[in-house]
Amino acid sequence: MSASGVAPGKVTGVLMVGVGGQGIILASDVLAQVAMEAGLDVKKSEVHGMSQRGGTVSSHVRFAPKVWSPMIPEGAADVLIAFEQAEGLRAIHELAPGGRAIVSRQQIIPPIAAGKQFSYPEDALAQLAARCPTLVAIDAQAECRALGNEKMLSVLFLGALAPSLAFPEALWRKVVLARVPRGTEEGNWAAFQRGRALATA
Repeated sequence: MSASGVAPGKVTGVLMVGVGGQGIILASDVLAQVAMEAGLDVKKSEVHGMSQRGGTVSSHVRFAPKVWSPMIPEGAADVLIAFEQAEGLRAIHELAPGGRAIVSRQQIIPPIAAGKQFSYPEDALAQLAARCPTLVAIDAQAECRALGNEKMLSVLFLGALAPSLAFPEALWRKVVLARVPRGTEEGNWAAFQRGRALATA
């Protein structure tokens, strides 16, 4: 087995989607660094929406002993992490058969929906659950508020991701504490542990 818990040579792909300002880039940076420090080749790609905050953001992270392309082929993501429901539904076709989806229960209505030019799906979670039996739905915002800081959202999702991979917890802790703002280390680590617990409940 490789450090990622998959067969040697297999490329593992993690797709993260959401909207600007949710911490998706931090989450993908931490994951990429963890994989690199585990001795794997890592490729990463990001797509930003039109606005700095509120526009769609996605990040592809792929790792294996050797990776040639940063983009996950359509329908080949091993894990989909959606920081927002509708973005998860929009990206569910990217998930491989048998893949795992970790989705926030949060709804962020984009300006186009508020202007009635776009219909926000009322049953996004139900549609996701129907298409992904392994769906894990987390009330991530509420969990972070309970921990005292909504900005720990990205680290909570990394904790929820961790059981799907086989990187050592000590490596996760080392990288998380090095990447979060000074003074928030232990709070963020508590968020990581909470995410892990929610994903394995």
